[in-house]
Amino acid sequence: MSQRPITENDLHAFVDHALEPERRAEVASYLDDHPDVAGRVAAFAAQREQLRSALASIADEPLPAELNLSHMIESRKRRPLHAWWAIAALLLLSIGGLGGWTMRSLLQDGSNGRSALAQEAAYSYGVYAPDRVRPVEIRASDSAELTQWVSNRLKQPVKVPDLSVSGYRLMGGRLVATSHGPAAMFMYDDDRGDRLVVLTRPMSRGGQDTPMLPQSIGDVAGFAWADGGMGYTLVGELPTDTLKPIANEIRKQARPI
Repeated sequence: MSQRPITENDLHAFVDHALEPERRAEVASYLDDHPDVAGRVAAFAAQREQLRSALASIADEPLPAELNLSHMIESRKRRPLHAWWAIAALLLLSIGGLGGWTMRSLLQDGSNGRSALAQEAAYSYGVYAPDRVRPVEIRASDSAELTQWVSNRLKQPVKVPDLSVSGYRLMGGRLVATSHGPAAMFMYDDDRGDRLVVLTRPMSRGGQDTPMLPQSIGDVAGFAWADGGMGYTLVGELPTDTLKPIANEIRKQARPI
């Protein structure tokens, strides 16, 4: 019997340890024979561990008494029209730290995804910006291929920002996995070796147009906004007043898309 083709879902399930032993062995063998894909999977795994570490305190939070399943069932009997939100919250919390973070973002983030976008960019920066060997999948010399690739995967026309006026050269880019689907990551550096990351992906219906606001996650700062259904984030280890004019340049270039 021939082996089933290895799919993108298999790769993500491999990272999440969600494959049956036989299928996991098949994927591991495939990765041994395809070092380029293995590098991408290793990056997924690094992002996963970074997310789990960052959200560990949320995952360990005790379940509120009002979300106790027995209590919810009894309340639903008394007020069937008012309990659906609690059941949804319990389902999200039950899948672990990332689920809990998703619910918290929906309830607390008035920008409907802008903070999540900034966090995704910060995590990508933390994984790829320190890499001195292969920080990007496709280099700047193949920018036309990069543009076509990410546009096809995001199902949206994507323009790679030109930051030369700000003193930054395009190094290249790659696709990264987020909890909201694939995102395009572009990386830049300057003559001092400082690196910047621009992340863009389609936004949910409620957050398609949001103003540009500063974001700060640990040592990484930046700006996030959404325009015309696409979300954008610029992040780096620079002061926000230095990053703001660069973010404005990206927003200006992106709008004609």
